[in-house]
Amino acid sequence: MKKKARILIVGSLVMDLIVSTPRFPNAGETVLGTDYRTASGGKGANQAVQAALLGADVTMVGRVGEDAFGEEMIASLQQAGVHTKHLKRTAGVSSAIGNVQLEIAPDGTTQNRIIVVSGANMKITQEDVAFLEKEMDHFDMVILQFEIPMQINEWVADCAFRNNVPVMINTAPSAPASDYLLSRAAYVSPNEHEAQDMTGIPVLTAEDAQRASQVLLDRGVGHVIITRGAQGAVLTDRDGSIDSPCVPCEHVADPTAAGDSFIAAFCTALSLGADHESALRFANYTAHITVSRMGAQPSLPTLGEVLRLMEKDGIDISLFD
Repeated sequence: MKKKARILIVGSLVMDLIVSTPRFPNAGETVLGTDYRTASGGKGANQAVQAALLGADVTMVGRVGEDAFGEEMIASLQQAGVHTKHLKRTAGVSSAIGNVQLEIAPDGTTQNRIIVVSGANMKITQEDVAFLEKEMDHFDMVILQFEIPMQINEWVADCAFRNNVPVMINTAPSAPASDYLLSRAAYVSPNEHEAQDMTGIPVLTAEDAQRASQVLLDRGVGHVIITRGAQGAVLTDRDGSIDSPCVPCEHVADPTAAGDSFIAAFCTALSLGADHESALRFANYTAHITVSRMGAQPSLPTLGEVLRLMEKDGIDISLFD
């Protein structure tokens, strides 16, 4: 790669406890599962690992508990090359966990349901991010999510805004977002469900995505990317919209980290100078590989894997060489 994208991620670390089952249970019902595993996850950590695997120079800020899950999650970040100097251990509270249920139908179709217990993620303080007042200009882009205290997101976004560093806000899981926060975002990226929660507009088509995006643009966001699963993504700004189709996947093994993979790849490409269309395409190829594998961080591809797939399809990869 000609240069390294410098990306800051302030966000969550979650140990995923993954159960596979032929069908989700109804209320009051017990079903027998078919598989169980653990995997390091959390939206912030997933995005950090993915960006690092794609060649970015990544720094992560967050908190874990003083427990084995915390040690394992920090080790997973370090193994991917993420800078963990600003990850703190928190006494008296557990690391966050995610109860991930995968329903795997006989035809291989997979759906997921996830419950997150936030634990140490909600213990991030302004002291943890105070160093950014002096170091924010070291970064090309900041990525935030909604699995940490909203006041921390607002403080970091404002710090980045004042230093002319673009901010990507992954508005997940769904939560109310202030106009103050949105006005400091260069990009927000909800999925169709989160977009509906934020705007009141059901997102069933690309045209719906554009209408919902306009509501967010009117609240001060620079660009809106609505991810639509197998339908790809729609990027809308004041100049128009780009409808970027997903890369077809014959078998979706686990969609758990697909959105995180997409966002990290988009931000990495953008920080290297890619235009929106190229960054969306790179993100779709990255997410395509992710959903074909099990687990959150174990499913995330390297830059070489993504580029080989793109090159196979005749796509110019010179930006990343």
